[in-house]
Amino acid sequence: MFLTTPLFIQNVGLPGLILIAVVVLLMFGRGKVSSLMGEVGKGITAFKKGVSEGKEEMDAAIEDASETAKDVTPEKDKSEKS
Repeated sequence: MFLTTPLFIQNVGLPGLILIAVVVLLMFGRGKVSSLMGEVGKGITAFKKGVSEGKEEMDAAIEDASETAKDVTPEKDKSEKS
């Protein structure tokens, strides 16, 4: 299955992006756009913090599991390797 981008997105270049930015700025005002971008930044920061905390928890769980892992090798095989 091929995913294609809609035609109205394919032809948007730098002038189109600038026009969109100007229209958004005129519609919402500088203060509203600025506060919205601040909220987006806070959201990204919170997401990164959550990802790093989750990674730390996973690493700790793996370390705990490796410390509590038991050697289940039969005694017969242990004596052969020695």
